[in-house]
Amino acid sequence: MNAASFVIPAAPQPAIPVAGESKSFPVRRIWCVGRNYLEHIREMGNDERDPPFFFAKHADMIEPDGATIPYPPLTKDMHHEVELIVAMKSGGLNIPVEKALDHVYGYAVGIDLTRRDLQQAARKKERPWEIGKSFDHSAPCSALQPAAKIGHPAKGKIWLSVNGTERQKGDLTELIWSVPEIIWKLSQQVEIGAGDIILTGTPAGVAALSPGDKVECGVDGVGTLKVSIGKPAA
Repeated sequence: MNAASFVIPAAPQPAIPVAGESKSFPVRRIWCVGRNYLEHIREMGNDERDPPFFFAKHADMIEPDGATIPYPPLTKDMHHEVELIVAMKSGGLNIPVEKALDHVYGYAVGIDLTRRDLQQAARKKERPWEIGKSFDHSAPCSALQPAAKIGHPAKGKIWLSVNGTERQKGDLTELIWSVPEIIWKLSQQVEIGAGDIILTGTPAGVAALSPGDKVECGVDGVGTLKVSIGKPAA
């Protein structure tokens, strides 16, 4: 369909730059895995025997490397959660574990920004997490590294620092569910499609951010991501 087919202007296509390429990766949907590092499960006081689960953010919540993120409304407790991002070039339903990596385009570093006070309040009332997880500018993402260049990382340090002080540190070997298993399980719930990205979980050390904070994070062999926290949105 062209622009004349719509009664209002169509929204821009959210996209992530690809390292070393002039073209970008179009983002269709954002899926996030909850509770996929054991120490993070323990620090949040949850039952480590429970399996991880999935929640979503909207594609237009992506922010690029170097962005200034406005401090979001309604919260006094926004937390950082650094994550390995998996970008899908194809998909389907019920993808077998042994075929899962065939559908991966590449990898990036992301931050799942979280309004922790709102998330916890929703949890107590047995309401969806959306108010705590899915808000404007809540998905900063680095440039993608194609798997054709870097392979499929299954080990390596994942870390995040604020104002030069390291807060989160883990290793991809500590993922409770591996990337192929995540794809397999998610494809049982929805039909994964080209352009979907998956945030795979965060290690321990999540903490609050304040306006003026400088955040840097990375995954060995994948890349780094820097963002700043700005003043509250007007």
